[in-house]
This record gives sequence, structure tokens and C-alpha cells, in this order.
Amino acid sequence: MKQLLIELDDETAEKLERVAPARSRRRSQFVRTAIRRALWELEEQATAEAYRTQPDSGDDAYVDARVWDREHTGSVNDTDESSGKSE
Repeated sequence: MKQLLIELDDETAEKLERVAPARSRRRSQFVRTAIRRALWELEEQATAEAYRTQPDSGDDAYVDARVWDREHTGSVNDTDESSGKSE
């Protein structure tokens, strides 16, 4: 695990001290979690921007509801697992 040294403005440092005191291990976990969330949010924003720039179209994907819900729609390829026979 890498260590990081960061500087915080006084207001942010005071808020951090209230929620995760320096003497507790909670502070490191709190900061790691905050960084992970921020990175995830950046990835989500980049993905959303990519979809805005180049949206999917119906031609981009094969969509067949039977593939997703065979129990209710029944598919010719379904088999009864107990007997191995087609339904």
C-alpha cells in the first residue's frame, strides 16, 4: 500500500477531524473511501459523456426478450434439465 501526504485547507481539516479523528484508524479508511468514490464518479461521468457523444442505437445490439426471460416466454432452445428433453 502506498502512502500519500496531502495538504488540506483549515476548514476541510476541521470537518475531517470531526468525522474521522486523527487518532483513529477511521481517518485512513474514510479518506480511501472518499478517493474511491471520487474516482468512480469520474469514471461514471466519462461513460455518460461517451454515450452522449456516441449513443447506442437499436442496430448496435441484438435484442431478443426470450434470451432474458426464458421461464415466461419459452424458447425453442430451452430444455427440461431434469429429463434433458426440450419443452
